[in-house]
Amino acid sequence: MATKNIIRIVLILLIITVNIGCDQFSKNIVKRSVLPYETIHVLNDHLTVTRVENSGAFLSAGDSMSRTSKHIFLTLIPIIAMVLGLAYLFLRPVSNNMLTGLCFIIGGGVGNLFDRILYGSVTDFLYIKFGILQTGIFNMADVSIMVGMFIILLQFFLRRGSSAMVKSKPLSSEP
Repeated sequence: MATKNIIRIVLILLIITVNIGCDQFSKNIVKRSVLPYETIHVLNDHLTVTRVENSGAFLSAGDSMSRTSKHIFLTLIPIIAMVLGLAYLFLRPVSNNMLTGLCFIIGGGVGNLFDRILYGSVTDFLYIKFGILQTGIFNMADVSIMVGMFIILLQFFLRRGSSAMVKSKPLSSEP
């Protein structure tokens, strides 16, 4: 049992570390290679790299907050949320999908938090546009967070769908 717990802890830390590493590696490449607000078309106009420094949260939300409010909402609350998420992972039995999803979310959160604490802003650089579908400018930490949310939501809907199917099975009409 102890070996299983050690493997689980190592897996949690590995997934989180890989997410942080991918985020920080990609941001460092962009910081070295792309000038602020420079746009590089990777896939015509569908995928572009545009380096911006975001002092707010997702899509610059909270950018105009006071320094104290930013510190509370963009640093302290995320730290508390990530500590609670880690505690949940270490102390509660969760499915592999939930574990993976939460690790992606925590890894992405730590990647962005690291930038916010060290540099005062987060480097965003990816922009996607396909017809009417377009994103704001984001980074790999944001991708980790969204993938983690997708995994958790997918598990929730699949589990809910399978339990609904079990509940809706007709009773046999044996004599």
